[in-house]
Amino acid sequence: MPYSKFSLSKAKKDFQLAIVEGVQFLPSVAPITPSTRLLNDLEDVPWAIAVGSEKARSESIVYPVLQEVRRYLERQVSLFSGREFNVDAEADLTGYVDFLLSRSPEQLIIEAPVVIVAEAKKADLNEGLGQCVAEMVAAQRFNEAQNNAISTIYGCVSSGTAWRFLKLNGKTVTIDLTDYPLPPVEPILGFLVWMLQKG
Repeated sequence: MPYSKFSLSKAKKDFQLAIVEGVQFLPSVAPITPSTRLLNDLEDVPWAIAVGSEKARSESIVYPVLQEVRRYLERQVSLFSGREFNVDAEADLTGYVDFLLSRSPEQLIIEAPVVIVAEAKKADLNEGLGQCVAEMVAAQRFNEAQNNAISTIYGCVSSGTAWRFLKLNGKTVTIDLTDYPLPPVEPILGFLVWMLQKG
């Protein structure tokens, strides 16, 4: 079963998770000034909004932001887009992930530790929560299987212009119900870099 078939309630039940809602877990981090390259890319935001498709938002907003994070960290992290991430077929943790960031510079294959999974959605961010949680559980199990477990896996569901963040510690998923807007891009970059550098 692909990750997209998971609702939040199914992910909670199947993986025996505790869900904590509305807790802002992101610290106060310094915003990161975007490069001219990213600013040029984000000139297409009005076009992506007008077109309205998930693909347009994913390619024109989410992907350039994540690429900027990789460049900011001097390409010492890897970014995968639209990659198959089959971790545990018996638990239905199979399918494609929109975006995945790992603390490894390796780009040919996904290496642990996977830190962030990101899902692009057209509008309703709530619809992507179950899918994102299932992908976070998959990342947690993938890291453990590679003997490179880390304490926290982060996730985000984004429409491009709104970003909602999640974290998984053990069996507890915390969902920050704040939808962080873009623009401005500076705080979003700060949060993503913090997640990759933490721990």
